[in-house]
This record gives sequence, structure tokens and C-alpha cells, in this order.
Amino acid sequence: MKSTSHRHLSANPPAAIEQLWHTIFHLPYYRSGSVHLSAISGIDMALWDIKGKQAGLPVCELLGGRVRDSMLTYRSVSGRTFDEVLERVQELRQVGYQVVKVQVAVPELEAGYAVPASDSQMEANAEAFSRGVPPDETWEPEPYTRLLPRFFEFLRKELGDSVQLIHDVHERVTPSQGLRLACDLVPFNLFYLEDLLRPEHLDTFRLVRQQSPVPLAMGEVFCDPWQGQELWFEHLVDYARHDLAHIGGITAARKIAAVCEARGILTAWHGPGNISPVTHMANAHVSLAAPNFGIQEFDANWDDRIEEVFSTVPAYADGHVTVPLSTGLGIDVDIDTARQHPYVRRMRPTVRRGDGTPWAY
Repeated sequence: MKSTSHRHLSANPPAAIEQLWHTIFHLPYYRSGSVHLSAISGIDMALWDIKGKQAGLPVCELLGGRVRDSMLTYRSVSGRTFDEVLERVQELRQVGYQVVKVQVAVPELEAGYAVPASDSQMEANAEAFSRGVPPDETWEPEPYTRLLPRFFEFLRKELGDSVQLIHDVHERVTPSQGLRLACDLVPFNLFYLEDLLRPEHLDTFRLVRQQSPVPLAMGEVFCDPWQGQELWFEHLVDYARHDLAHIGGITAARKIAAVCEARGILTAWHGPGNISPVTHMANAHVSLAAPNFGIQEFDANWDDRIEEVFSTVPAYADGHVTVPLSTGLGIDVDIDTARQHPYVRRMRPTVRRGDGTPWAY
């Protein structure tokens, strides 16, 4: 892939972004998938950056121009208990956050998605990592679906409507449990409920849309611009959560945004702390130019090494994210410094039901 793409990139001007995107997409016979589209995404972001620098313009101006100066954003908090989550939400409120994603542990489970593991689970994880194998974590969706309405009832009682709340199910429930959960959470006025179901469960998405007004968000698991298109065409979700580093970069994202705009769907690009600052900058430029922008996740808590390697990162202030509007994406990478920080391999746990059945991460 690398050698073949290089030949096409060398033979064409970098301004021919659409031409190059489709050329590289059609290179392999078995195209699409996370590896192929991640490679295209990186190339695509670089091409837009080059084009902006050559034109002397920020990328958002090449996408039609800004329709806003800053982007509403949110951070994620979690805890083993309701009170721990409440305390962390209140800390974010004090620095201006208007929207917060909240995750809480299920008391009878040692681990869960995006929540602190118990001490015994952390010890088991460390032992597995020392052997070079992924640890096992046990998950049961039924106690989780029973807990969640009580969790949001508690938060609303303590917080009122002072903050908007997001929750990520991460596809960890069955279709029938997801439908019930979407109905049970109606009273708590969520900003959106994320990844409620696996995207192939279209029939259940249709039932959810018929029976619950809870806004839904979906998209970070998609690996090309066409995946999940029924969700947009039938307006089965309300927010597009694609990851620009996996769906084909800025070229794919602007087309997805246009399709969603025609159906009243808003953008909410994937922006956790474990993606590159380059992707965060690409997110920002597409968000600044999209009339149907909803919110931009910016959940980064970087250390000094990031500032050593990257010239610029997005800035947070009063519930919003801004980026400097210099040419291109407005970010440069110090490759020599980056080489001083080699990649450290990480392993996700293997999630299983109590009886050993493999389950969604």
C-alpha cells in the first residue's frame, strides 16, 4: 500500500485531492476497511494541509468558509460511584463546560466501558500485561441497563438542568435492552445517547426512533464514508460521530456533513484524547465550516511531549474550542522529536459475559 500510494502521489499534483482520494481508494481489489481507510485519511489530511498552505488560507476557508468562530465542546468524566461522577461534573462546570459525557461503574462488576476498574481488576490487568496478553474483563448488560436510569435520576436531582449530559453505551447491550434503555432515559433530557446499538441492527434503530425521542449519536466505528448510510437516509440518528482518521479524512467528512445537513442531522466528530492533534485540527476545520455542526468532542489531556512534537493544538475556553486560523491545518509536526518518543503498544481487554461468551468492547 505504501509503495503503490507513493507512486501515485509522486505522479500527481497535491492539489488534485479528489482524484488522488479515489485513485488510492481503488488501488486494492479488497478495498475499504480500517487499515486502508486510515491510510487514505492520513494522506487526505496532508493534502488539504498542503493545499491550504499553497493558497495561503486555512482549510476551513477552502471548505466554504467559517460559519462560526468557536465550537461547543465537552469532556468525559467517570467514577466507580454516583458521587464520584457528580463531583467531577461539578469540577468541569466550574471551568465553563456546558456539556459533559458521564460514565459510571456497575457496582457488581469489576470493570466497564470508560470507567475506573476495581483494585482487583487493575491487579489482574497488570499481571496479564506483564505476560504480554490482553486481560479478561467481565460484563453483564442487564445490571447496567437497570442502573443507568437511577444514575441519571440522581444526576438530574443534584444538577438540575445546569449541564447537558451525554452517555456512551458503546454497543454493550442487546437490541431489546437498547430499546428499553432508550425509553427509560426519556425523562432525563440527554444531549444524546451514543452508540446505543451495533449499526447493523437497523430494525431496532427504527423501533427506537418510533418509541423514544432520545437523540442518538453514531459513527465512530465506521471505516468508510458509505457505512451506516441507512442511518442517515432514514434519519435514525441525530448526530454523526465519524472519526476523520478512519473514514477517509476531510474529503469524506465534508461529504458526510452535506448528506446529514439535508436530513437535519448534526455533526459531532470523534475527538477523544487518544487521537492525534492533527486529527483534532482537521475536526476543527470541518466543524468550523459545517452549517449543521452540533458539538465537537475535545477530550484531550496531553502532557508536555505533545507540545514538543506538535506546533499547535486546539485551545479550550468557557465550554468552547478554538484553533488558530493560520494556513492549512495550522499545525506542524517535528518528526525528529517525534522519533524520540517511540510508540508503546497497548492492548484492549477481552470482554466476556459471566459465562465466558465474548462481548463487545
